[in-house]
Amino acid sequence: MSPKHHALLSSLLALLYSAAPMASGLVIGQPAPDFKVTTLDGKKLTLADFKDQVLVINFWATWCVPCKRELPLLNSYFVIQQTHGLRVLAVTTENSAPVSQLKPLAAVVAFPMVRYMKGPYEVMTGVPTNYVIDRRGILRYAKAGAFDLDELNHLLVPLLLEQAGTAPPLAAPAASSAPPEPQSTP
Repeated sequence: MSPKHHALLSSLLALLYSAAPMASGLVIGQPAPDFKVTTLDGKKLTLADFKDQVLVINFWATWCVPCKRELPLLNSYFVIQQTHGLRVLAVTTENSAPVSQLKPLAAVVAFPMVRYMKGPYEVMTGVPTNYVIDRRGILRYAKAGAFDLDELNHLLVPLLLEQAGTAPPLAAPAASSAPPEPQSTP
């Protein structure tokens, strides 16, 4: 293979590798499509129930090692940031544990566990997969892979600082009105 062809092939492979497949109808920077969920406790929710909130939709599985680290982090982060408008839905994958085994876990996390979801949101290339929808209902993030604390702060703190129905601020408000950034991983 010539160096020119090798470079072209390398570029194409890099492009394919970096482009994560997106579910139908999902475009970063565009309005998030609606969904319907049923939580483990039987509550039915749609995107409209999260109006003016920052929503993380987290797909996870009981057998997933990164999920076992991410779920407690998301829970701690949610507990700290919920007063600033953060909401989390944890969607268990079909091949996870039965609902009866998930109920004890659902009892200790502060956000709803979802047993059924209808809509275009799905596991991308693996679990965990996370989607973030801002206060204006715009899809801001969609990626397979676990969050760490730095990623959560980098992504969510600016969104939590935004006011509902407004464009992102040019400068962050005074520190006293900013949501606190968690300092350590639980």
